[in-house]
Amino acid sequence: PALGLFLFTIARDPLRIIILIAGAFFWLVSLLLSSLIWFIAVKASDPQDEPLQKGLLIFGVMFSVLLQEAFRFLYYKLLRKAIEGLVALSEDGCSPISIQQMAYVAGVGFGLMSGAFSMINLLADALGPGTVGIHGDSQLYFLTSAFMTMVLIFLHTFWGILFFHGCEHRRWWEITAVVVMHLAVSGSTFCNPFYVGSLVPSYLLMAAAAAWAYSLSGGSTQNLRRFFLCKS
Repeated sequence: PALGLFLFTIARDPLRIIILIAGAFFWLVSLLLSSLIWFIAVKASDPQDEPLQKGLLIFGVMFSVLLQEAFRFLYYKLLRKAIEGLVALSEDGCSPISIQQMAYVAGVGFGLMSGAFSMINLLADALGPGTVGIHGDSQLYFLTSAFMTMVLIFLHTFWGILFFHGCEHRRWWEITAVVVMHLAVSGSTFCNPFYVGSLVPSYLLMAAAAAWAYSLSGGSTQNLRRFFLCKS
């Protein structure tokens, strides 16, 4: 599904590709900084203290979420400046891409890079040693991880739309809602290997975020009806 989003809505437009790659880069920098801080914290602590190490892991995840959203805000500011430059360079005084479209493409960029790193981690685990479920654990590790990766890609897309809309209209509660949803989804992964505890809430939040983003983008039930009935 994520590849379909890229191929049908982004791949044919060079400007959108540039925005997507830049968004992926911003997410990558946020991950690098949060990983560096978590690595320093782990090295500076007692590796034999399991409660402390678990606490550091929780801290690392929560800090990474906050840093990702901070970089999303920085990227919004950068794109806002880019729109002003595009308007100044255009002959008709109009930007070739709207802030809503930028929000969507930036969200896809964040999501695709997040999904790529999740896939790399899964491939590293697949190399071994051992077999999934050999000690009585769930054998659905790779399948559920694939579904979790997909929902995170879509969530980042919807969060990008909601976040940019909140910044545009000074609706700080929308930005807060994005941060809270991001923290909730990331925190739910600590329920694993009880995968129902992470997948079900994440997909419910995705459905809510999708409906919200669709509404803010100007969507309506009439448009949905026309889409499903293949009417122009």
